[in-house]
Amino acid sequence: MKALFALLAGLVTACPVIADTLDPNDPDDSLVIGRKIGCSTVDGEPITYWWHGKAYGRRQGERDTLLFHVEGMNTRACSTVNDPEKGEGYKLVSRELLLYKDPATGEVLSTWDNPWTGETVDVLHVANDPVNFTAYKIGRNGKPATFSGDFLGDRWWQTNTFPLWYPNPLAGESQKEIGGTYHATEMFNFMGDVDSLLDPGTTTADVQVGWVRMSDWLPWMMMNGREGVIYMHTAGRKLDSFDQLSATMQAEIEKHYPEYVEPPPLDDPRRNETSWIYYKKVREGERKAPERD
Repeated sequence: MKALFALLAGLVTACPVIADTLDPNDPDDSLVIGRKIGCSTVDGEPITYWWHGKAYGRRQGERDTLLFHVEGMNTRACSTVNDPEKGEGYKLVSRELLLYKDPATGEVLSTWDNPWTGETVDVLHVANDPVNFTAYKIGRNGKPATFSGDFLGDRWWQTNTFPLWYPNPLAGESQKEIGGTYHATEMFNFMGDVDSLLDPGTTTADVQVGWVRMSDWLPWMMMNGREGVIYMHTAGRKLDSFDQLSATMQAEIEKHYPEYVEPPPLDDPRRNETSWIYYKKVREGERKAPERD
C-alpha cells in the first residue's frame, strides 16, 4: 500500500517519494509482501494459481503405486480490511479445483479401478468453494508480523508446513474413542525473484509454488479402512492471466465449473470448504457433482 500512498501524495506535492524497496522486517511492508505473494495489492484484482504433478499410494510392505496425475487451480482476489486490535490487513477469497487424471492418457477420470479392492468407483474431483483467509499486521501470536522467508542473491523462498488433525466430517461423534480423526499434512514452498517481490511500485509478485499433500485415502476410493496413505507432489506458479491455464483445465471449467472463471465476492461470508466436506455435501445431496460421460 505504500506505493499507493506515495502516488496520492505526489498528486499534491508534485514530488512523490517512494521507498526503493520494501523491508521484510517492517510490519507494514511485510503485509504488502505477503499480499503480493498471495494475490495483489489492488482490491478485487483476480489472480490465478496453477499446478500439476502426481499422486501415489503407499502401503506397508509394497512399492508405492502411481495412482493419478493431478492438476489444480485456484482463482483468488484480496481486499483491504481493518481490525481494532490487529490493525490493517487483507482478506483473501478463493475457490480451487484439483483434477485426477489417468497417468497413461492424461484424460480427466470419471471412474477409477481400485487396484487393492478390485472395485470400479466414481471419481469426485476437488471443488472447494470457498477457501478464504485473513491476515493482519499483528499476527496470531499477538506480535507484529514479519516475512518468514529467506533471501539469497536475486531469489527469495518461503516454506510453510501445515499438519492437519481435526474431527473428520464423515465420521461420528466417537472419533477420540475409536479413531477416524482426519489426519493430513500440507507442505508449501513459495519462491520467486526479489525484484518483483520487494519493488513497491508493483502490485503483485512473480511466484512459483511447490505443493505436497500427505493424507488418509480419499473417501471416494472406498478403501474400507485399509492401511496406507496417499501423497501428492506438485509444482506450479502464479499465472499472468486466467487464459494461461491448460486447455484441459479451461475445458473442465467451461463445462463443469463455470463459477471458477472468477473468485468469490470480496465480502464472501461463507465458511471454508475442504475436499472431505465437499464429498459429504455431494453424498448427502447438498451439492451436485458434475455429470460425466
